[in-house]
Amino acid sequence: MKFQNTGYYYLAFLVLAFVGFWPSYFSKFFDGSADFNQYFQFHVVTALLWVAMLVIQPILIRKKKFALHRTIGKFSYFLVPFLFISVLLLANNRISPDLEFVGPEFWIPFKDLVIFSYGFGIAIWYRHSMAIHARGMIVAGLALLEPVMVRVMYNVLGLQGTYPYILGISLGYVVLMVLIFLERNEKQGRWVFPVGLGVFLIVHIIRITGFNPDFWERFSHWFVSLPLT
Repeated sequence: MKFQNTGYYYLAFLVLAFVGFWPSYFSKFFDGSADFNQYFQFHVVTALLWVAMLVIQPILIRKKKFALHRTIGKFSYFLVPFLFISVLLLANNRISPDLEFVGPEFWIPFKDLVIFSYGFGIAIWYRHSMAIHARGMIVAGLALLEPVMVRVMYNVLGLQGTYPYILGISLGYVVLMVLIFLERNEKQGRWVFPVGLGVFLIVHIIRITGFNPDFWERFSHWFVSLPLT
């Protein structure tokens, strides 16, 4: 499996993101009610640039534009740290240190960084192995799926409660399990998706159960109390 068509899937994902964020973000620029601060806008720009890379890079491989693919890939070394910073600054800006329990709130954005770090780390470490590199990038891309799907459930479909959240995160599991099944006979890189599935399970179990050990609560409270924003 060479995953050369994943760019087109991420293009569809970009459309889905536009739909999911339309009520709470994009529509605000048309009705004049957009009042998003610079931290939110910074995050939007970095996230859109990352999705753009996910769309472009596999297409370049499909068209055998390897040199351009490598050049754009090097841009990720610059973009990804800024994407991380944007997530952390937004969390620092939006989460109040006065909450009774800060840890579970901080875990919501932080868990996506955990998933992303696993996928992107694999992709960079094995950048000379196309089979493993591509799988890592797919997992890194799936880190963005939950925020989009959850907003589709709440903003577009108007669902409420816990079950829409479960439905929202389920698509990532479905994608991973389908990929694991499809590549069951592959000889190289077959471990990336099963480990990624394990990472998904761990971070979501923590999220759903509200597991909040003392060290995490203290760290989270310290971080959101920093005068960063």
